[in-house]
Amino acid sequence: MMEYGTQRLVMYPHLNAAGILFGGQALAWIDEEVIIFAANKLGTTRLALVKMSEVKFKNPANIGDILIIGTELVKIGRTSITVKCELRNKTTDKVIVKVDEVVMVALDYNKQPTPHGLPEPD
Repeated sequence: MMEYGTQRLVMYPHLNAAGILFGGQALAWIDEEVIIFAANKLGTTRLALVKMSEVKFKNPANIGDILIIGTELVKIGRTSITVKCELRNKTTDKVIVKVDEVVMVALDYNKQPTPHGLPEPD
């Protein structure tokens, strides 16, 4: 089940040349949200983004829109965690972008993948 937590207000620095939410800003917010979600599950912030599945922007966001970001656990691996994420426009109730797979990997102090200690589901 998708859990919605973080909210963002679209402001002028978040806009592209067309005057709508810059895609890079949306992806940065998704990356940050998934890291926080994974860190809370795994008990470490030593995580890195490994993979993001297809990203398709469905609707724009405009200045002054309030956005909400949802996350959902998809899968737990030995060193990784896979999360689904959605950026939704709370103002219009439309999905801006949905990413079905964001894979984060736990890192040791040498920045190498390491088991995170959370048991893999059977």
